[in-house]
Amino acid sequence: MAAGTDTKLLVRAEAKFVRMSARKARVVLEHVRGRTVPEARTILVFTQRAAAREIEKVLGSAVANAESAHGLDGDELVIEAAYADEGPTLKRWRARARGRANRIRKRSCHITVVLTPAAPERLERPKKSKASETAAAPDSSAAPDSSSAQPKVARRSRKQTKEAVA
Repeated sequence: MAAGTDTKLLVRAEAKFVRMSARKARVVLEHVRGRTVPEARTILVFTQRAAAREIEKVLGSAVANAESAHGLDGDELVIEAAYADEGPTLKRWRARARGRANRIRKRSCHITVVLTPAAPERLERPKKSKASETAAAPDSSAAPDSSSAQPKVARRSRKQTKEAVA
């Protein structure tokens, strides 16, 4: 093996000829790229775009590939890359007024998700120490500093503003 080669394990899944434009799929993929699989699944479940359902299927397939082929735990994987390439476009015609026609483009895309095992420090939640908790919480018994407090600005009603201008 050469000294400069990377031996990082990558597992991928691809959905081809998905009937949606790549641009719509990329909007959702930006939200999950770089996240752990449980985080990404949560985001996709609560995303209301149609692309989220298709991406969720591809993510599930990639996790299944990792578990069956490499014996990895699905919850300990990170989305290394997620992208949508353009697929073939079906061209259709729609009749318009005065004998004309408009082209309808029915686009498709290929959605790819690449997973990799997460670094151990990424999976662990940072633990708060007692010193950081006491330093972060201000003493509630002390009086607030009047110099740092923002003065409240009185809001005028529309009637008062008209009277002030007139």
